[in-house]
Parts: sequence; C-alpha cells; structure tokens
Amino acid sequence: MINDIRLQHFRSYTDAFFELGEGVNIVSGPNASGKTNLLEALMVIARGHSYRVKDAELLEFDATWARLDAGMPDGTVRTIKLQTEPGFSKTFEIDGQVLTRLHAARALPIVLFEPNHLLLLSGSPDLRRTFLDDLIEQTDAGFGAVRRHYRRVLSQRNALLKKNPPDLREQLFVWNVRLSELGGQIAKKRSELVRRFGDRTPALYAHLAARSNHVELRYHSRFAIQHYESQLLHKLESSTELDVLRGFTPYGPHRDDLLFLIDGHPMQESASRGETRTLVLTLKIMELQLLEEVRNMRPLLLLDDVFSELDAARRSSLTEYAGPYQTIITTTDADIVAQYFTGGNQIALA
Repeated sequence: MINDIRLQHFRSYTDAFFELGEGVNIVSGPNASGKTNLLEALMVIARGHSYRVKDAELLEFDATWARLDAGMPDGTVRTIKLQTEPGFSKTFEIDGQVLTRLHAARALPIVLFEPNHLLLLSGSPDLRRTFLDDLIEQTDAGFGAVRRHYRRVLSQRNALLKKNPPDLREQLFVWNVRLSELGGQIAKKRSELVRRFGDRTPALYAHLAARSNHVELRYHSRFAIQHYESQLLHKLESSTELDVLRGFTPYGPHRDDLLFLIDGHPMQESASRGETRTLVLTLKIMELQLLEEVRNMRPLLLLDDVFSELDAARRSSLTEYAGPYQTIITTTDADIVAQYFTGGNQIALA
C-alpha cells in the first residue's frame, strides 16, 4: 500500500502531490491530463522502472532531474531520484539506504491491467512471454538477473553471427553453452508458472464466464522442458551455417510461446471478443492472487482505462476481485467507474 506520492519533474508533472486511499482510488480526467503518468510513477516506485519508456524519458521535457517520493503506511518514505548531469543516474532511498538497483526483495508487488493486455491472445508472442517473465521476476528473486544475462548473451551470439569471423565455431561454443544454461532456467520457470496457472484457470474462467467451457494453458516450445538445456545446445551447435545466413538466433525461450485452448481448440484462432476479455481478466486475477501468496502482502492494482473496454458483467467481476486490494483506476468518465465502487477516493485531473 502507498499512502501518498509526490512527483517532481516526472513526465507531465512539474510538482504534484496525491493522497491515496487504502481501497479504490478513481483518477478521472480528459485524455493527456496525466492519468497514465501517475500510474507510471507508482510502477516506478514499486518496481524501479517504467512499463512504457526508458528511464531517461521519465524526466519532464528539458528537466535535468526528476524525483518521486512515496509515503508508506509505516511512516517511511520511498524516494527515487533521476538526473542527467553529469551523466544519467538513478538512485533509490529506502529505509535509510541508498541503492542503485531495486532488487526483487525491495520491490513492491504490483499488477497492471491496461488495454494493450487485451491483445495477449491475438498479439505477438512477445506479449505473452513478457507477461510470464514480468510475473516471475516479481515472485523469484534471482529471475531478473537471469533474464538480463540471457538477453546479453543472445545479443553477443547474434553479433558474432553477423560478423562471421574465421574461427566462428570456436567463439560461438562459449556463448552457445551459456545461452543454453540460461535458456533452460527461463523455460523451466515459465513452465512451472504456466502449470500453476493451469491448475486454477478452468474453475476461475468458468466462474467469470458463467459457462462450463474448459480452458487450458500450455507452454509451447520445440524442446522438452526436462531436456531443454541439452536440446537447445545441440540445436545451436548443429545450425551454425543456417544461423549465419539468418543473422540471428531462432531458437530458445525468446521464441517460445504461451498457448490457450478452449474445449481443446486454440483460442487464438477461435475466441470471441467476450471469451478473450474473460480469459485476460482470469489471468490478471490469478496474477493478483499468486503475488499475494508468494510475497505475503497484497499487491497494488493499477487499472489504466480498462473499464471502457469491458462490458457490465466483466466490470462486476473485476470489481468483485479488486475489492481487497488498493486499486488505482484511471478513466475519462468517473461516473461509469463510481457506480461499481462505493466510497472510493476521487482524484480529478484537469
């Protein structure tokens, strides 16, 4: 929970202060009034980075520094400072300590639900991989480092493929081994999360949809999870010539996917608009519940203009499950949201 937040030279805000209630907070205002920027500030406070832009883009136009201060229930203040001079830097001040990186143990659990998430089924596989990885990063203290290292090793391997030096195979071997090790760790973590979600999905989906369709989640990869590392290494070693022609690495967890089936049929091909929204709502509710179980604290819930994308039944379902959590909802029409939440804190932006 966050009691209040002050934004200085952050995005569209020069200096603003907002008090947040422990339940539902409805942030209303026209487009371009700063609603999403406020949610972004809360995300930076909670996880240390934006879900939209790079750190350098968080500063107000022409500003050389930005600062966020969040008042916590125990009376402490979490502070994040960004500055561009003499060089770009980001520091965190938490419990009297100054940190240059917000480690998972220091991060606050948080769930974001925005309109782009409704593309989880029909959009790029990267959306689904990011959904899994972001959640694992919040529940597994070491996963963020594995994720970053994998990206760096993949970039190194791809750079070598494009350069194609005479001793390419010898140079690639080290990167192939490391990429396989990290890739196996990522795939196993994702598969375990999909299994945990899969155990809960059918009942929750049926409850939200008020129908008895059977929904199933599957982690899709060309390699068996139990042998992922060895099979990926073999593929990387045996496909050097083709990879040089391609100029990139087409194998590994960066190419895997999350599949959804309804009554045995792929939802990506057959799901209706209503089924799609019900499934995404199911995933977001499970994300909330899993974070609370693993972190032993209730996550902050950010809803960025999603009420306008849901019908009355799904709005009611979201209201039902959001009740126990501190929730910040942005909207251009507060009346639509307010009818589902009584006594919510109102924040109006000009």
